[in-house]
Formats: sequence, structure tokens, C-alpha cells
Amino acid sequence: MGSNNNNEKIKETFFLSHGTPMMIIEESQPARKFLESWTEKIYSKKPKAILVISAHWETDHPAVTSVEVNDTIHDFYGFPAPMYQFKYPAPGSPDLAKRVQELLTASGFKSVQTDKKRGLDHGAWVPLMFMYPEPEIPVCQLSVQSHLDGKFHYNLGRALAPLKDEGVLIIGSGSATHPSNATPHSYDGVAPWAADFDCWLETSLTNGRYEEVNKCETKAPNWKLAHPWPEHFYPLHVAMGAAGEDWKAELIHNSWDHGTMSYGSYKFTSS
Repeated sequence: MGSNNNNEKIKETFFLSHGTPMMIIEESQPARKFLESWTEKIYSKKPKAILVISAHWETDHPAVTSVEVNDTIHDFYGFPAPMYQFKYPAPGSPDLAKRVQELLTASGFKSVQTDKKRGLDHGAWVPLMFMYPEPEIPVCQLSVQSHLDGKFHYNLGRALAPLKDEGVLIIGSGSATHPSNATPHSYDGVAPWAADFDCWLETSLTNGRYEEVNKCETKAPNWKLAHPWPEHFYPLHVAMGAAGEDWKAELIHNSWDHGTMSYGSYKFTSS
């Protein structure tokens, strides 16, 4: 990747709640409209490459994809047949994969793998399909380690911060809340437990209280209800860490599914 001129430097990282893949066919979904407005309203610069940290790729040690062209992984079940026809054949970037491996290894992360086969899972290609409809920007994916904690993923992000100066857009793709399927839906507005968690998250981030978010497992209200399995939350920690030393967070979208799943999405801007 190497060093770039100032025009290519990126100050922002993002956390997106990618929600249900049903937004592929549900055109009125507010989160889809938000993603479709990406280059017009949220981020107009064209990045040199994109690194997506997706909740849907869990490994024991950090792993990064290194392919020439990305396959489209339809990793969802029981959905309408047309959804399995969509493709997002974005180029890969073995150069970026190598750089990610170098940065993480230099920061003390052991056994960072490169995966030369894996394509993009729906945590990556579904949002990207709306954000960048022409699949021309190179994309790599980085895995999460859901058996570890928020602090680990924040440090992972810190190690990746130099990529922004090289024109790489870093996106954590997960969900602000991601309850289990057994959690009752809330049909008359947002469930109080979910509202409390979402409010804690926004207040902590917009006030720069990253230590509290790093200790989400003990500090967040209703943690186990909001994230019975934490893989959908840890991409946020990577995006927050990659923002660097002195960042400001802004809520750039929120909507809800079933009153329990928050589409809260954030921009982190480094000074």
C-alpha cells in the first residue's frame, strides 16, 4: 500500500449496523435508504480500498482475506429465493491483506492468518452493494475473535489506524443490539431494555468515553440481552480503535427492527 499524498488520507472510520439481509428486497427499509445515501450524504470521497470487519466471520486468531476477486457468500437461510441471486464481485487486495498482517504482527498480535479463498459475507457485501453499487473498490475482510473481549478488538483497531493515511476506509459491520431469536419482539415501540442499551452506547461514544465501551461486558446495561453473543458488537471496537488517539463520534443513523434490533451506526472522526 505504501504512503500516499494528503489527498488520499482518510480521517473517518465507521461502524454500521447491517441488520437483516431482507433489506436487499425491502426497498422501504430506513437502514437501506441510509446506506443508499452514503456517497451523497455521509462520505463522498472514493477510498483507495475498503477493510470491513464483519460480525459474520469468527476465527480463533485474526484473519484477513487475500483474493484477487471476491466471491459473494450467501450466508443466510430460509430467505426468499431472489436474495441468493445477488452478486457483489468487488476486487480483493492482496497488498492490503499483507499490510494488515504486517501492522497487526508489528503490534504484537500472534498468528495473523491470510485466507486466500474466502469471499465477502453478507455483513460486508449487503451494505457495500448499496453504498458503492459499482463493485470496483478493492475490499478485504478482517475476522473477529468473539471468545475475546471489547478491549482486544479496540487494540486490534489501534494497530490498523495507519491504514487511514494510506487511503483505506475502515468499516466495522455488526449491530448496535443483536438479541437472540428467543427474545420477545416489542410491537409498541422500542423495548425498554434495548432503548437503555442504545442510549448508553450513544452517550458513551459521543462523550468520548471509550474506556466504558471497552468494558461493555460489565458496564453496559442489559449487556446479555443486547448481545447474548458478542460478535455483532466487537466490529464497533475495531472501528473506534482505528480512529486513533483523539476522535469524535457521531450517530449517523438509527432505526429499529421489531423494537429490539438497533440499526445504530456511527462515524468516528480523528482530529
